[in-house]
Amino acid sequence: MLKQLSKIQVRPDLVDQVYQTLLDAISDGSLPPGARITQEEIAEQMDVSRSPVLQALRLLKKDGLVKDAPGRGVLVAELDPQWIGNLYQVRGALDTLAARLAAARKAVIDPRIIADGRKASRGKDVKAMIDADIAFHTAIYQASGNPLIFETTQFHWVHLRRVMGAVLQSAMQRESIWDEHEAMAQAIADGDVARAVEMSDHHATEARQNLVARLNEVLNHQVA
Repeated sequence: MLKQLSKIQVRPDLVDQVYQTLLDAISDGSLPPGARITQEEIAEQMDVSRSPVLQALRLLKKDGLVKDAPGRGVLVAELDPQWIGNLYQVRGALDTLAARLAAARKAVIDPRIIADGRKASRGKDVKAMIDADIAFHTAIYQASGNPLIFETTQFHWVHLRRVMGAVLQSAMQRESIWDEHEAMAQAIADGDVARAVEMSDHHATEARQNLVARLNEVLNHQVA
């Protein structure tokens, strides 16, 4: 049974809005891996016609987030631990480069981003947690002074949102993530390039290892 999705009120671009709503639902776990969704259900819940829903589902399929289901509708794609591990290796390299360049410039990350992140981590809104995490890393990309880093990461963030959602659904790591973020921001502001690079690399490596291990545990449990 499809969980309740919010109706779309403003309609300048219905396809983008339907796509983003479904992406958020997939990312925060409202639409878990294996969930079946149909054009009719989505159109009814969002109060839109089937046409923008069809286009949005095509985009999600192109991104690898949904796949054709036997019979009607589509299924939310499973998370592949090996692919996620590869994705995090790429992300880690870009994050480390951004941290190095930002620290060399002694860039100051807006402390409100960290405050908002800590606030979100204490709540239950997974989407807010994901948005806060993205805002922090985006701030470092922009502080690096190299616009190509931000542009390159945009291709991956669709999938990273989903991966981050899987991690943040567990309360165990939420606060510690922001402890690491704050320490990383301080190293960058201090111009401590070596420390900023070390922390960024550790942050990405630990996230990759923890996530891949958790995904493998889930898959092994399903097989058993």
